[in-house]
Amino acid sequence: MAAASTLNLPSLSSSSSLSHPTPTLQTHISIFSKTLQKSHFPSSLSLPNPHKPISLSSASKSPISDFFPGHDEDDSSDEKLREECGVVGIYGDPEASRLCYLALHALQHRGQEGAGIVAVNENVLQSITGVGLVSEVFNQTKLDQLPGDSAIGHVRYSTAGSSMLKNVQPFVAGYRFGSVGVAHNGNLVNYRSLRAKLEDTGSIFNTSSDTEVVLHLIAISKHRPFLLRIVDACEQLEGAYSMVFITEDKLVAVRDPFGFRPLVMGRRSNGAVVFASETCALDLIEATYEREVFPGEVLVVDKNGIQSLCLMAHPQPKSCIFEHIYFALPNSVVFGRSVYESRRAFGEILATEAPVDCDVVIAVPDSGVVAALGYAAKAGVAFQQGLIRSHYVGRTFIEPSQKIRDFGVKLKLSPVRAVLEGKRVVVVDDSIVRGTTSSKIVRLLKEAGAKEVHMRIASPPIIASCYYGVDTPSSEELISNRMSVEEIREFIGSDSLAFLPFGSLEKLLGNDSSKFCYACFSGNYPVEPRELKVKRVGDFVDDGLNGSLESIDGGWVQANVNQSLDNNLTVEKVGGL
Repeated sequence: MAAASTLNLPSLSSSSSLSHPTPTLQTHISIFSKTLQKSHFPSSLSLPNPHKPISLSSASKSPISDFFPGHDEDDSSDEKLREECGVVGIYGDPEASRLCYLALHALQHRGQEGAGIVAVNENVLQSITGVGLVSEVFNQTKLDQLPGDSAIGHVRYSTAGSSMLKNVQPFVAGYRFGSVGVAHNGNLVNYRSLRAKLEDTGSIFNTSSDTEVVLHLIAISKHRPFLLRIVDACEQLEGAYSMVFITEDKLVAVRDPFGFRPLVMGRRSNGAVVFASETCALDLIEATYEREVFPGEVLVVDKNGIQSLCLMAHPQPKSCIFEHIYFALPNSVVFGRSVYESRRAFGEILATEAPVDCDVVIAVPDSGVVAALGYAAKAGVAFQQGLIRSHYVGRTFIEPSQKIRDFGVKLKLSPVRAVLEGKRVVVVDDSIVRGTTSSKIVRLLKEAGAKEVHMRIASPPIIASCYYGVDTPSSEELISNRMSVEEIREFIGSDSLAFLPFGSLEKLLGNDSSKFCYACFSGNYPVEPRELKVKRVGDFVDDGLNGSLESIDGGWVQANVNQSLDNNLTVEKVGGL
């Protein structure tokens, strides 16, 4: 299922405007004129002369579990935290849309519910979006409809209802000075208040995605240069956003001041510039990784080269630690660190700080494999495949009429009796969310003959929801928020249980430890949710429902906010889908 997707923004007066936090746009105009002479970023950053043509010189799965509908009590899909999406942008390559297609394949683990590409040809933005996997949305015929040397793409994950086509990105909109496409990874915590102000000025919304808010803010900006319109819009955003924009002649990449979600830049040998959520996408299309897009940075690529602008004075970066624990592929470099090396080190720490006499080390595939390898190597015990994951389970399945215990887990994971029977087994997983799947896995292993099952978790206990672009349950549903480690061990039925100690995680990260966000482990939020209700990630409102945001109930969780806040404030956790 594929179709063109366009958002029609209402005609807005240039006098329509929202209040802006400081610094002002005038400050940014001044900064921009001096950007290339006096960088706001590390001195090692070398930017080309904006008045010369772009250089053509070469610079050089922790897979998400298969998605199941949440109707069956044996369903285990809700046991994994979910990344919302992945983005990619390419400028200066005649095969831009096809390279975008390949890059989205590499980012498929970040979202499996929808995909889209917008390409520019003869100053016209052409869009194809669809529900399903990248390979299901696009084929040769579809890609033939997307000629041009610049393109952006998006893969989407949602959690509630059907994946409605109108919510699949990239979004494309026309405004008085042209057209713009955007793909967004993240979540805006002030979405509801921004949307309310925009609706007061006459804006009409086609989706419940906070990404559409960004397009409206760009459209009503009183500044003429597109770059300053983006700055104008981003000054009003709070929360997490890594975005790529495309216009008739520009590709723009933006990252929020805290740098919650990843975004990297690379080049192909022909000089084409590539932005992507992870370096694994660069590897697939033979683009050499150059650097991250810095927190609070706007990078503009056009015929004059690359221009860098400091979006706003940014605080200490707070990058999502779960990119290293679970979301990113092991072959990616995220936030300047190898994901593989991080996960292997997590396993080594567990073997050192939570050792146990065992005969074999296994992993919950695929996300626990690298940490299990680290544990086994440090403990001097053989690593073996005690659980085999089926890679052929679709996103729906037919359950037999006679109830089969742990059906959902058994459909995905098959125990190997030859590895397990009579053995003391250490099983390594990346996290425990609600605990129901862990209990089923322990039971599965013991039914296959394991003498003892010792669970080791390659992350600290998750006690709080995330508001920055990760689908997490409410805090009350998180088992580590309700139970001690010993109580969790009893609940899942393992012979022992240990989590990665938080202090050891900080020690491993060394001088970089303060640059990561640990809100899910501590409940301390770099950007506090200022409003009382948070909507579960996913375009819930638009998935087959019509009405105002206030009139549609369901999918809401309480935010962990100061009780003194105005009770009328609410925020919808929909972000970047």
